[in-house]
Amino acid sequence: MAPSPLPVSRPALLTALVMLILLVGARPASGADGWVWPLSPAPDVSRPFEAPLDRYAAGHRGADLVGTPGASVVAVAGGVVRHVGTVAGVAVVSVDHGGEISTYQPVSGEVRVGERVSAGDRLGRLLLVGSHCAPRACLHLGRRIGEDYADPLALIGRTAAIRLFTPTGALPSPPVDLGPTGSGALGVPAPGPVTSSFGMRVHPVTGVLKLHDGMDVGAPCGTPVRAAADGTVVGRTAHPAYGNRVVVSHGGGLTTSYNHLSRFDVADGTRVRRGQLLGAVGTTGLSTGCHLHFMVVRDGSPVDPATYL
Repeated sequence: MAPSPLPVSRPALLTALVMLILLVGARPASGADGWVWPLSPAPDVSRPFEAPLDRYAAGHRGADLVGTPGASVVAVAGGVVRHVGTVAGVAVVSVDHGGEISTYQPVSGEVRVGERVSAGDRLGRLLLVGSHCAPRACLHLGRRIGEDYADPLALIGRTAAIRLFTPTGALPSPPVDLGPTGSGALGVPAPGPVTSSFGMRVHPVTGVLKLHDGMDVGAPCGTPVRAAADGTVVGRTAHPAYGNRVVVSHGGGLTTSYNHLSRFDVADGTRVRRGQLLGAVGTTGLSTGCHLHFMVVRDGSPVDPATYL
């Protein structure tokens, strides 16, 4: 016969529950792959990662996170400290996670090369000198896989009040992200790779740093463009910047638009079904080549199309 369990007093049980809550609450918020925010509380994003076209091309090889001088900077994941020092005059700390490396700058390191750290362990303090967001302080968080750069925020949970803005000038209205990643609510409007994702970038024609309010799909001119969901065509216009565009309302404050088209295959007011032909890929308006600029607008604000596809 199994022995009877020992009685547990109510105060002892309550104490144990409180300790458990405190321990769980003390853990930093992480993404699906275990990365945590290097600053606390979860920071605003001044400028996101912008993938270069090749290893030597222009781009933004990391994410700038708004902070305050002297703020603690912690490791995003467990690993071994690989570098503590300066690179091109900027204080940098890097951590090898086995297969990929995280970098932090400008940071006054408080760890040693070869030291093993866990996610959330302090690496040093944020400096103002060397900030990408001067005159304000920003942590430039990088992620490298071999010799290639990758988006560090792709591994961190969506717990920040993310605002995309330029380091100078007035702040634009932040985009609203209301859909779960990869929800499948919308169909892919045209075949091809994503050549420029939603987010801040330098416009390839105007040279101005601004919000790229949609997703560019690289496809040859003439490629069919299809409706992402059932809806009604509420606009068929020739726009100076967006070129030939079709706008479809799906109800509930959700619209999609298909820009830089070479031709129209629907009329204004047409009721369309998901997958129905709307037009063809082109390069009209402010465009540097054949592609589809696909936009999703929710309640009047542009949102990342990737969260709906």
